[in-house]
Amino acid sequence: EVQLVEAGGGAVQAGGSLRLSCAYSGFTSDDYAIGWFRKAPGKEREGISCISAKDGRTFYADSVKGRFSISIDSAKNTIYLQMNNLKSEDTAVYYCAADHQSLELLSLWQLGAYAHWGQGTQVTVST
Repeated sequence: EVQLVEAGGGAVQAGGSLRLSCAYSGFTSDDYAIGWFRKAPGKEREGISCISAKDGRTFYADSVKGRFSISIDSAKNTIYLQMNNLKSEDTAVYYCAADHQSLELLSLWQLGAYAHWGQGTQVTVST
């Protein structure tokens, strides 16, 4: 059974940084992908970034490109989302999601078609 546990959320002032982590378990091969999403009150869920565990390819939403960075530590079975220069509009609940890469990485992320989701972690950015 695949399990995901996010951590690292919190409150920060605009311009600050946070690093989210997503500890995963249950995959028996490296043919899986993990994505980060966020949901702010009154807004649609937004895909932030994704990474392939197999080849390390990544994608980012335009809204976070240049500020956020996704990485994987396979030895620790953990995905990180480094968030720099945070803005008030980054305030949301952040979720990691994972699945075997049955679809092309970008398609899987754009569709949000992951089978497994974490519980979410709140990020609040104040001005």
